[in-house]
Amino acid sequence: MMDILKTARELDLPDWWICAGFVRSKIWDVLHGFEKRTPLPDIDVVYFDKTNGNEQEEKRLEKELYDTLPGVRWSLKNEARMHVRNNVEPYTSTVDAISKFPETATALGIKLKNDGNLMLTAPHGVEDVLHMIVKPTPYILASKERLQIFEERIRTKKWDGRWDRVRYFEWLF
Repeated sequence: MMDILKTARELDLPDWWICAGFVRSKIWDVLHGFEKRTPLPDIDVVYFDKTNGNEQEEKRLEKELYDTLPGVRWSLKNEARMHVRNNVEPYTSTVDAISKFPETATALGIKLKNDGNLMLTAPHGVEDVLHMIVKPTPYILASKERLQIFEERIRTKKWDGRWDRVRYFEWLF
C-alpha cells in the first residue's frame, strides 16, 4: 500500500487522494483478521484540477502511474470534470466529490504527505467503516433515483460474501 501511495504522491496532483475500496477494504480485512489483502479491481486515484479537465490528460497521468508501478490497475479521475459524467452540480473539491460517494463506509480517502505522514479524509466519519455498516451517504438519500442506484450497487457488490461481519441498513432489503 505504501508503494501505491508513494507512486501517486510522485505525480504531485492538486488535491489528490486514493479513495474508496483501497481504504475501506483494508480496514475490513484487518477487522476480519485476514492475513492476505482482498484483491481490488483497481486503485482509485482522484484529484481536482479546474485548469485541465481533459480526459486525455487523465489517461496520460494514468499511464505514468502504470509505468512507475506496473501491475497495478490504476483508475485516475479529475473530479473537476466528473460532475458532467455523473450529471450533477459541479464539485467544489475532491473531498466534496468523495462526500457524495454512494456509501459512508466507502466515502474515504487517504494520501501520503510529503513529510511521510498519512492523511485521511472521512467526510461522514469512520464509525460506519469501523462497525462494518453499509448505508447511503446523505447525498444519496436525498434522491429516490440515486437511492435506487445505490441499492442496485449493494446487490451487485455482495460485500457480505467476502466480509461476513458487514451489515446493511435493514431497510435496504
